[in-house]
Amino acid sequence: MVTLPFGERTCIGGLSSVFDSFVTVYNRGSTSKVKLVVPEITNNKIAVFGSAFNPPSLGHLSVLQRLTHFDKVLLVPSIAHAWGKNMAAYEERCRWTQAFINDIGLDNVELCDAEKAIYRDGEPVTTWALLAFLSKRYSESELTFVLGPDNFLNFAKFYKAKEITEKWSVLAAAETVPVRSTMIRAALTSGESIKNLTTPSVATLLTDYNFE
Repeated sequence: MVTLPFGERTCIGGLSSVFDSFVTVYNRGSTSKVKLVVPEITNNKIAVFGSAFNPPSLGHLSVLQRLTHFDKVLLVPSIAHAWGKNMAAYEERCRWTQAFINDIGLDNVELCDAEKAIYRDGEPVTTWALLAFLSKRYSESELTFVLGPDNFLNFAKFYKAKEITEKWSVLAAAETVPVRSTMIRAALTSGESIKNLTTPSVATLLTDYNFE
């Protein structure tokens, strides 16, 4: 009796999955197929994409479309910016981010509110603190911190920047679509359409929002 190889790992749409496989069994001149159920593999490669998401833009989407090789991509809205950046309320930005995720159709992307659990009044949440927290939550996974173009230029200013690179992987991912959150806010302030700057659900949620 001879069995063929099985247990093949497949990637579809950027989401690593393991599917049922079949082994063909040859026995006494007859051929039959036996279905084998392959156990689910845990998410072992996770990208952490932190941003203000103030609001999410098509520029953000262009970065995410290049992260499909990760099992999971966590979108982490900043609850308190380390450099005092003025942002819309955290709850609003989480709502916009979830609407954005619902629109884009990337199965490996999800909202992560980890900074809410870490935050202490008046203190910014550092990347070091965020990654340390997520390392405990996903103790069996390999974390990669994703840097947008602005943060890449300022990475040396991050708290414990050197230690971050020693403990975790860091990936610089430039936007391939030149749309920034500042462009959306400016368009809304001047009464212009934002339908070509963000996803439909986010555009709807922002219709009456005042960033001033």
